[in-house]
Amino acid sequence: MRREINRYHNVNKISGEFSGAFADLGTFLPLVLGLIALNHFSPQGIFFGFGLFALFTALYYRRPMPIQPMKVISALIIAEGMLLGMLQASAILMGIILLILAYSGIIQWMAKQLSPAISIGIQLAIGLQLIWLGGVMMSETWFIGLLAFGLLFASRYMSMQYLVMPLVIILGITWQFTSGTAPSFNFSQASAWQLSWPSIHEWGSAAMLLVLPQLALTLTNAVIAVSAMAKHKFPEDAAKFEPQQFAKTSGWANLLLAPFGATAMCHGAGGLAVQYHFGARTWLAPTIFGSTCLLIAIFWGQGIASALSFIPLAILGSLLAIAGTQLAWSKRFIDGKPFCIVVIFSTAATCLLINTAAGLAIGVLLELGRHQWLNVAKTNK
Repeated sequence: MRREINRYHNVNKISGEFSGAFADLGTFLPLVLGLIALNHFSPQGIFFGFGLFALFTALYYRRPMPIQPMKVISALIIAEGMLLGMLQASAILMGIILLILAYSGIIQWMAKQLSPAISIGIQLAIGLQLIWLGGVMMSETWFIGLLAFGLLFASRYMSMQYLVMPLVIILGITWQFTSGTAPSFNFSQASAWQLSWPSIHEWGSAAMLLVLPQLALTLTNAVIAVSAMAKHKFPEDAAKFEPQQFAKTSGWANLLLAPFGATAMCHGAGGLAVQYHFGARTWLAPTIFGSTCLLIAIFWGQGIASALSFIPLAILGSLLAIAGTQLAWSKRFIDGKPFCIVVIFSTAATCLLINTAAGLAIGVLLELGRHQWLNVAKTNK
């Protein structure tokens, strides 16, 4: 009996690692497939980059640290129809900036200026944005999107919760294929894999149009916020999850892999939240994800392209919305002190109404004002 129970737990753990490995597809696939289908970038170069970065992350952190495309850069590249050189230049520049901040110690100083309330406020704003974007994608086919979201949300109360996510994706592909609905993506014009380098004028354009808008989001969500969340999820390994470590791994990955066709990549608090929710706990999850990306890069062809093209946008939207709910929620909403709540919602509101950099600045100013008021109160005593 005990042997069967242990076997059940082992199977459940492995299924959790497998499910968690692909839990962040709602963020990952729309941007990656958009770069391939709409900008005609090489699928081999992009998946090769994600595969190597994920495998290195598995060995380095020994935990399910997520690998994501940089959202602002990827979205602007797709929306503006920019060329590969702009993507490569922005990724390399982001890598250089992250490495400078990490090795100089500046990123550690920046992290100390962020109280937990500021970090929670930024996570709340990003979570709400993911929920909104997920809802837009789900609107492509509401009944499929809402059904998938309901199953994924309720999976936390199921005994085999880790099998729900892959089952939802498989059923979504089957439905789209058998219903005669047109594929979500078209990869027929994707370019061949080749080593290239940005032109001279692309460096300056990438710095102004792509790097500056991305930088604030990367420093908060992909470095500082993910560091705080990783320490909370895995307190026994907290020493490995300092902000400068995430800046270093993202920095080196972008600097070394962008010339080979990889897109701008980073870690992310939303990805960690949803991967943990679906059962990822060890190095197995990023290893499974990285190995899958490498296999897609090596064996890319019509079969793989067809399978990916039939993943419904509504399914991806439901995954994105789940990631948003996991990222947005915090126990501080219930047990936080009044001023803490003010900082959280002021930071989140400013992030949503203006941008992440402005939200960060408001949160820091509120905390500085609080410390100044406490010092004055102590002096008057």
